[in-house]
Amino acid sequence: MAKRAVRRYLAPMTERKTDPIRPTDDEARSMARGLIAQARFAALGVIDPATGAPMVTRIALVPAPDGVPLTLISDLSSHTAALRANPACSLLIGEPGGKGDPLTHPRLTLQAHAEPADKAALKAHYLSLYPKAQLYYDFGDFGLIRFAPVAGLLNGGFGRAYRLSPADLAG
Repeated sequence: MAKRAVRRYLAPMTERKTDPIRPTDDEARSMARGLIAQARFAALGVIDPATGAPMVTRIALVPAPDGVPLTLISDLSSHTAALRANPACSLLIGEPGGKGDPLTHPRLTLQAHAEPADKAALKAHYLSLYPKAQLYYDFGDFGLIRFAPVAGLLNGGFGRAYRLSPADLAG
C-alpha cells in the first residue's frame, strides 16, 4: 500500500513536462537584436572573486558597430576586478515600459564573455551613442569592454520565451 502511494505521489514529478521555450524565429532574433541596439544601460552579473557570490550592478551599455554590447568601466570598480578574475558574465537588457505589468515587457538575458575592446578605435562610435561619457571617456582608469555572446534567453512577454545562439544575436 505504501509503495503505491509513493508511486502516485512521484508520478506527476516524473512525467514529461512541456518545454515553455518556443522555437527561435526571425521575430525573436529581431527583438533580441533590437533590445541590444536600443539599450543604454543594463544589469551586469558577475562572480565576486573574493567571496564566490554573485554580484549585480548597473552599467552603461551601447551596441558596437557589429551589434555586440560594449561598456566603458573603471579599473576601480569591483565588477572590473570580477571580470578580470572570471570573464564569464551575464547582462539583463530591457526595461519595463511606463505602463502595465513589468513582466510583460521584453527583456534579454545575455550570457557572455567579457573581453577588452579597442577604446581608441571605438571612441567616436561610443560617444555618438552615449555622449555624456565624454566627461570621463579618456580617463586612464577607464577601459572599453566587449560582451561576446555565448547564449541568450529572450523573454518577449508572457508566453514568449526563446533560447538564442551567438549566430541568432549577430546583426
